[in-house]
Amino acid sequence: ATPSVILRERRFAVIAGSRSGQFGTGQASLTPPDSIAKWQVLLGFFASKQPPAKIGRKAWDNLQPAASRPPALINLLMLIHPDFDPIALQLGPLAIRWYGLMYLVAFAAFYFLGCWRVGHTPDGLRTGLKKPDVEDLLFYGVFGVVLGGRLGYVLFYKPAYYLQHPLEAFAVWQGGMSFHGGLIGVLLACALFARRRGVPYFVLMDFVAPLVPLGLATGRLGNFINGELWGRASDLPWAMVFPQSGSPIPRHPSQLYQFAGEGLLLFVILWLYARRPREVGRISGLFLIAYGSLRFLAEFAREPDAFLGLLAGGLTMGQLLSIPMVLAGLYLFFRKVPQSTF
Repeated sequence: ATPSVILRERRFAVIAGSRSGQFGTGQASLTPPDSIAKWQVLLGFFASKQPPAKIGRKAWDNLQPAASRPPALINLLMLIHPDFDPIALQLGPLAIRWYGLMYLVAFAAFYFLGCWRVGHTPDGLRTGLKKPDVEDLLFYGVFGVVLGGRLGYVLFYKPAYYLQHPLEAFAVWQGGMSFHGGLIGVLLACALFARRRGVPYFVLMDFVAPLVPLGLATGRLGNFINGELWGRASDLPWAMVFPQSGSPIPRHPSQLYQFAGEGLLLFVILWLYARRPREVGRISGLFLIAYGSLRFLAEFAREPDAFLGLLAGGLTMGQLLSIPMVLAGLYLFFRKVPQSTF
């Protein structure tokens, strides 16, 4: 570990005090009792460049960061996840959780943006849909997201476990959803909708693609509020300690990276691109290319699932599943696709 990472770990160990129990055995290995006094001396040393009396010059020089700033100043700026209450609103026996609230916001964004797009954008007008049709499309999409997301998690991430515990595959309240599985579910749900409404499939998907990123953004925000899917260890200034990880090591807030990239940035890209008439399949292809690429990059900052670790080529499961997305997107973007219905 670099000196700055060690400094940040030690700072947390000192300020945590009696809270050390929530980090299991990780703190004991990072902060031996005989070193705490030395770090307390460091924390009180703000201005001078000289080493404190209780710490030798050699040890002090080894701890100096590259920028030669007093380490205590750096450590005081370390971020710690607020550890939000997972329940956003309690109405008697009814508890509304943040993650469920994020799903509702995502579905509302899809509906209202979709109602606007059917009458104001080239791809929306091309579908021939009306506002009531958007509500029906959302109904299909919700089932696709939930069923596909859960089945994708079961099949892609923990097939052996759920093979031994098949009934737990239905326990969606325990968590465990896969974006790539949810995407497959939405594709199948849209295929059914397109067939029943007589809308060319890729015409429909071009309409749907720009409506998805804001939903992805709210989902990643929900991950951050829950303190889950944290990032890998980092010594960057905005690195954050996630107590839920069981370790006092500062990490990338990778949920916020994905919120900004796969959510907000992807929304802007698709929304602007779809303002003009495009060949059928181009908007869908751009979505697959952009999302797959942004997700692939974000995975380098995201901690791999503990039960999977790194897979072939040192890649994560999310990266391996994103590669075929990008390839499919390139095909749609550069090849003429059929406009026939299913």
